[in-house]
Amino acid sequence: MKSLMIMILSFSLLVAITNKELSKKSDATTDGFISSKSDMTMILINANNQKTVRKMKSVVLEGKNGDKSLMEFLTPADVKGTKMLTHEHIDSDDDQWLYLPALKRAKRIASSNKSGSFMGSEFSYEDTANSSWEKFTYDKTLEDVVLDSVKCYKGTRYPTDENSGYTKQITWIDKTTYLVKKIEYFDRKSELLKTAIFTDWKKIDGVYLMGRIHMTNHQNKKQTILKWTNRQIKVALQDKDFTKRKLKR
Repeated sequence: MKSLMIMILSFSLLVAITNKELSKKSDATTDGFISSKSDMTMILINANNQKTVRKMKSVVLEGKNGDKSLMEFLTPADVKGTKMLTHEHIDSDDDQWLYLPALKRAKRIASSNKSGSFMGSEFSYEDTANSSWEKFTYDKTLEDVVLDSVKCYKGTRYPTDENSGYTKQITWIDKTTYLVKKIEYFDRKSELLKTAIFTDWKKIDGVYLMGRIHMTNHQNKKQTILKWTNRQIKVALQDKDFTKRKLKR
C-alpha cells in the first residue's frame, strides 16, 4: 500500500493539472456564440447606497485570437453617446478606445492605465475585456468548497500582463457546469480590492451567457451591477463593425 505522503503528493499533482484545465473548460462553456448583441444596464451604487442607472447596448464578435466588443451608453444624457471599443488579443496587450461625444474624438486607453475606472464604475478597463485562460498562470492546488449551496472548485490565478492592476485573482467555479460563480481581485499591494459575483447564467444554443455581475469594491465601499437582457447570438456582425470609424457614428 502506498504511503499516505505519496498519496497526498499524487493527489496534489492531479489537482495542479486540473487547475489550468478547469479554467480552459470554464472558458469553453461560453465559446461558440460567434457574435452577439444585447441590451445592458449599469447600476452605480455609492458608499451611501445611492444609485445611478445607465442604459447601454453591446455587440460582440468572437475571434480565435480574442473577441471584439463595442458598448454604447444610451442614457442618461451626461453619458449618452459614449462608446467603448475593445480588441482583445490572447498573446499581446488588448487595444481599447473610449469615444467621448463632447470631445468628438476617440481616446486610446494606454496599457498602463487599464486599472483605471471605466466610466466611474467599479469595473476597470481591464475588467471590460474578456479574461481568457491563456492570460494567467495558476496555483498548483484547488480546494473543494461550497458556495451558496453549489459545489465549487476554488483556485488562484495570476495575470501574466505586467500592466495588470491585479497581483492575483481567486476564483470559484461550479464543479458541474464549469461556470464562474465568484472572483476576488487583489490589488498591486496584494490586498483584497474587489469581489465579483456572477449570476443569471442562461444557455442559448448550447452556449452559456452571463446575465449579471455584481462588483463590490471593499476599499471604497462602492458597488456596480451590470445586467444583460435581450441577448441574441449568431447575429450578422463582421470585423468592419468593430473599427474606430464606428465610434464616431
